[in-house]
Amino acid sequence: MSILKKFITTILATSAAAIGLFFAGAAGANASTNYTVKSGDSVWAISQQFGSSINAIESANNISNHLILPGQTLVIPDGTSTTATTNTTPAATQSTTNAQQKASYSQPAANTTSNTTATSTASYGSSTKSAVLSQMASRTGVSAATWDAIITRESNWQPSVRNSSSGAYGLFQNMHISGGSVQQQVDAAVSLYNQQGMSAWALG
Repeated sequence: MSILKKFITTILATSAAAIGLFFAGAAGANASTNYTVKSGDSVWAISQQFGSSINAIESANNISNHLILPGQTLVIPDGTSTTATTNTTPAATQSTTNAQQKASYSQPAANTTSNTTATSTASYGSSTKSAVLSQMASRTGVSAATWDAIITRESNWQPSVRNSSSGAYGLFQNMHISGGSVQQQVDAAVSLYNQQGMSAWALG
C-alpha cells in the first residue's frame, strides 16, 4: 500500500512539474510576442529584432502604410512564419550623359582678302607693301621700286588718305575713285596705268 502511495505521489509531482513548465513557457512566449513601440521604432526594425517579417507583423496588428505609434502594443507573430518580402527596388541610375561633342573647329578668318576697309588709317607693313608692289610690277611691267616711290610720295602708304583740294584718294591718289579696299585701289591704279601710263603720276 505504501508503494502504491509513493507511485501516485511521484506521478502527481511529475505532472505538477510538467504543468508548471508549460505555464512558464506560455508566459515566456507571451512576453516575447508582445512589444510596446518606442520612439524611433519602425516595423522593419521590429521584424529584424524578433526574426519575424514586416507583412506578418502588419497583418497581425492591422497596420497600414507601415504606420506605428510610440506606446502602441504589437503582437509579434512567431518568427518561423517569416515571409520576408523585401522589396528591394534597385535604383536604376541611368546616367544618360549626352556627351555634346564640342566641335573643335577652326573658325575661318572672316573674309580676309585684301578687302581692307578704306577707312583704315594704319600704314601698311612690309609684307603688305611687298604684296602691293609685286602685283603692280607684274601687272604693269614697271619696277617695284618705282611704284614704292610713287606710293610713298602720293600717300605715304596711307590707304584712306584723301586730297581735300583734288579729291584724289588712296595709296595712288587716284582721282577716278573715291573709296575702296587696297585691292580695289591696286586694280584702279593698273587700269589708270593702262589708259595713261606713268603720266598719270607725272612721270615719263
